[in-house]
Amino acid sequence: MNEADDRIRVGRVSGVYGVKGWVRVFSETAPRAAITEFPQLWMQHGSDWRLVEVEGGRGHGQGVVMKFHEAADRDGAHRLIGAELAIERAWLPPAEDGAYYWADLLGMAVENNDGAVLGTISGFIETGANDVLVVQGDRERLIPWVRDQYVLDVDLEARRVRVDWDPEF
Repeated sequence: MNEADDRIRVGRVSGVYGVKGWVRVFSETAPRAAITEFPQLWMQHGSDWRLVEVEGGRGHGQGVVMKFHEAADRDGAHRLIGAELAIERAWLPPAEDGAYYWADLLGMAVENNDGAVLGTISGFIETGANDVLVVQGDRERLIPWVRDQYVLDVDLEARRVRVDWDPEF
């Protein structure tokens, strides 16, 4: 088992907040404050990962602030800036039928109805209306995540997404 493969990145420490060890966190969860619901997070600073205790957290404006056991004061919080935050895949509830965690789709091959490989999923864009797949291949393609219109089939076992998309677009 490769432990790094079983971790899903959920954010990073982006700054300090106050003088009591709180930090600003750029959260990649939806909603953003969901990152604060985990009692522990994996933290990577440099090449080392360690499990850290979450003492508190809350949404703050459009961002998130959190308190980790490792940071008792502003100096301790400052040392955490830049640290990546992750959870274990096993900590997530199973996705509902027809729903997927974005982390499970990253790296999947994308092909159209004619079997033309368009590339692999490198990311997602939240637009408010429909999420958008970012597909890297011979060039970058942005494909709306609209089931049964553009996204026809997701095969998690084969690691493939089939789309109704002209390779010229």
